[in-house]
Amino acid sequence: MHATVLGGGSWGTALADLLGNTGASVTIWTIEEDVAHQIESKHENSRYLPGAALSERIRATTDIEAALLGAEVILVVVPTPAIRPVMSKALPYLSDGVPLITASKGIENESLMTCAEILEDVLPEKLHPYLAYVSGPSFAREVAQKQPTAVTVAAYWPRVAARAQHLLSAPYFRVYTSTDVMGVEIGGALKNVIAIGAGIIDGLGLGHNTRAALITRGLAELTRLGLAKGAHAQTFMGLSGMGDLILTCTGGLSRNRTVGFELGKGRRLDEILGELGTVAEGVKTTKSAHDLGIKLGVELPITDAVHGILYENKPAPEAVLELMARKSKPEIY
Repeated sequence: MHATVLGGGSWGTALADLLGNTGASVTIWTIEEDVAHQIESKHENSRYLPGAALSERIRATTDIEAALLGAEVILVVVPTPAIRPVMSKALPYLSDGVPLITASKGIENESLMTCAEILEDVLPEKLHPYLAYVSGPSFAREVAQKQPTAVTVAAYWPRVAARAQHLLSAPYFRVYTSTDVMGVEIGGALKNVIAIGAGIIDGLGLGHNTRAALITRGLAELTRLGLAKGAHAQTFMGLSGMGDLILTCTGGLSRNRTVGFELGKGRRLDEILGELGTVAEGVKTTKSAHDLGIKLGVELPITDAVHGILYENKPAPEAVLELMARKSKPEIY
C-alpha cells in the first residue's frame, strides 16, 4: 500500500512512521525543504521529532502532486489554519474512493468550522463519504517510541471508519471506531484550550485540587459545546474526550499545557510561542471556541477565562478568582 501524509510536523511524522512500520510505503509532503531533505537523507525529522529513527519506507517531498501520485490512503496532518489552503492545492490530485484521514485538531478562526466542516466545504461532495477523523490521547513522541496507545477514528460511514481502523492499527497502536464525527472533533479541539488553562494553573503554583477541578469542569464544557453541535454525550467519556483531555492537561509533552505553564509564570505569549518552535493548536482554537460559544449561546467559562488571558491581557490570578466567584449552581443541570 502507498500512503501519503500531508504535513511534516511531529504528529504527521509519527503517523508516517506508524504506517511505514506496518508495511506501507509512505510519502510525507511538507512545505519545509530542510525537513524533507533530512527525512530523505537521514530518515530523521530533527526539527519536530528529534532522536526518532524513522522507517526506511518513508520518503519526503515538497511537491504535493508527486506526493499524492498513486496514494491509496491520505492522512491530513497540517495545522487547522492550513487545512483549507493545503486541501485546495491538493484537490486536483485527489482520486475518488481514497480514504482521507484527518488527524488535525482545531476550529477555524474565521468560519468557526471544525476540521470536518472545513473539508466538506473545500472538497466536492463525491469525496465526503471517504473522510475520517482520528483523535485520542496520543503524544507523537510516544507513538514514535512505539509505546502502547489507543485512539478513536470517526467517519459517517461505518465501513470507512473500519477501513481507517485497519490501515492505522499496529501492535502498539489500538484504534477504535465511531460514527460521531462531531463529538470526536469537538473533543480533540477543546481539550487543547482546557490544557492551556491547566498549564496556567500549574504555572501559578496552584495545587492538585485546582487542576482536578479545572479538568472535570473542562470536560463538562467541551460536552456542552459538542451537544450544541449535534454530538453524542457518550463520546466525551471516551478516548477522544476524557482520554485526550487528561493526557493534554497533565502530560509534560503537551505543547498547549507548556504554553499555559509559561503564561502562569508571567511570560508574554509572543515570547513563549517564539521559543516553542512548533504549533500549539489551542492558542487559535481558544478564540474560535470563545466565538463559537457566543454564537451558539453555550456557556464556556474556562474557555472564556483562557481567552481573556490570551487575547485581553487579563492577569491569570484575576481570571482564576473570577471563575471561583461565579454564581453557585448545581453540578448537573
